[in-house]
Amino acid sequence: MTLRIIRRALLSVSDKTGLIDLARGLAAFGVELISTGGTRQALASAGLAVRDVSEITGFPEMLDGRVKTLHPRIHGGILAVRDNPEHIKTLQEHDIQPIDLVVCNLYPFEATVVRAGATHEEIVENIDIGGPAMVRSAAKNYRDVAIVTNPDQYTVLLDEMRQHNGALSLATRQRLAAAAFARTAAYERAISAYLAERSTQGADASRSGEHEAESFPPVLDLRLERRQALRYGENPHQRAAFYVEPDAPAASVARAEVLHGKELSYNNLLDLDSALNLVREFSEPAAVVVKHNNPCGAAIGTTLGEAFRKAYEGDPQSAFGGILGFNREVDEATALQISEPNRFVECIIAPGFSDAAFHVLTTRPTWKKSVRLLKTTGGLTPPTRRDYRRVDGGLLVQDRDWGSDDFAQLKVVTKRAPTEEEMRDLRFTWLVCKHVKSNAIVLGKGSMVVGVGAGQMSRVDSVQIAVRKAGERSNRAVLASDAFFPFRDNVDEAARAGVTAIIQPGGSVRDAESIQACEEHGLAMVFTGIRHFRH
Repeated sequence: MTLRIIRRALLSVSDKTGLIDLARGLAAFGVELISTGGTRQALASAGLAVRDVSEITGFPEMLDGRVKTLHPRIHGGILAVRDNPEHIKTLQEHDIQPIDLVVCNLYPFEATVVRAGATHEEIVENIDIGGPAMVRSAAKNYRDVAIVTNPDQYTVLLDEMRQHNGALSLATRQRLAAAAFARTAAYERAISAYLAERSTQGADASRSGEHEAESFPPVLDLRLERRQALRYGENPHQRAAFYVEPDAPAASVARAEVLHGKELSYNNLLDLDSALNLVREFSEPAAVVVKHNNPCGAAIGTTLGEAFRKAYEGDPQSAFGGILGFNREVDEATALQISEPNRFVECIIAPGFSDAAFHVLTTRPTWKKSVRLLKTTGGLTPPTRRDYRRVDGGLLVQDRDWGSDDFAQLKVVTKRAPTEEEMRDLRFTWLVCKHVKSNAIVLGKGSMVVGVGAGQMSRVDSVQIAVRKAGERSNRAVLASDAFFPFRDNVDEAARAGVTAIIQPGGSVRDAESIQACEEHGLAMVFTGIRHFRH
């Protein structure tokens, strides 16, 4: 174990969490402190002896702070190999003092990018230059120099210095160097991704298909951090882990706060994501029940309790052991409904839980210890523009299916137009249908789902399943289809069940046959002009 005593440290941080305690710990070992700008001011204000970088370099900070540490007296002190006589001779000739420790976390570029209202100029100014240069120099010379890039490392650093009388081991320096290079790599990827995304914004959506790929970056760099190892994957014989984006937005399962319950499973996470993405479609109080990655119940209401009651009654049998999603804070009245006898819930995701609701859900039902309660923040809009799907050897990337529906553009194609009540249900059912696996059919009535047919190879099979699920409730219900009807048999099946209105994209070569079937049965039909496949 090769130890290196820390005699001189350069501190330059944007995130000043734990800075003063670290500096005091270093000073207790007699370490000379060198610093820049705001970091130096913070240290001096805390009563610590600290030298300004400009005193070391002989040059003032310049260009609005863009140039501070880019100087041979800094990088020479960091990069010099202590066991190389020529390096030491060069330091002596130029009166350069070795620097044994660099503490540097970078300008908050990632945080600035996602901050509401941040301008392009602000974002560019938060591209750190001197910081990554120092980090890389120290990490390259890890045999002699320690590099610390995260406040979480401060305690470990000081603890080891106490064990070794102010020195650090080679193993620790190497581990810190690996973390440092991972940090600068992630930082550069974030900058690259931002600039690539910006270069594609405003691309002409009407250009021909052969040029549409130009709106996607030629190289896609993704970096995710392991959040946790999971008990297993989709099945017990599969190993699994959960990886998240380092700057995952608040309005996502990746950033949701687990307030209570057992460890989340692979399948839980998939279903929670589906529940969150469906429930955010609605501005009214809404509730959804997801089972095996498909909604088996969904509803809107004047209160969250009403929405939950209607959503659960959509298919109580399938809802047992399901995942619940809400777009409002769960209140006590709703929690009491959720906790009624003969109901079992795996997970609940919502913007929050009132104290009374949390108490009910964690003390009243028999499954009180196991239910997972997740709190998510952020708005209704999905946090990312793109969807990703893995295939062997590659990744499929597409724009997220969000915000493409314009109900003002609905086209009534039958002689009878939908009634006002039917139109409300058609709009509601259409939004649910886009979150059901194709071929997708959803029956709705009174702003609630009464039947779902999902994932069938034949569309008419999905109609028949949805009708069977709905039972008598299909009478005077409306029907949504995620894609066009290839044959009129879909309309005939719906009409026999008592459906009164249909919403579908249109665009089949047999549209006229489906429209004629609606006319014969007295159904209203509207075309959306847009398809919502979900494979």
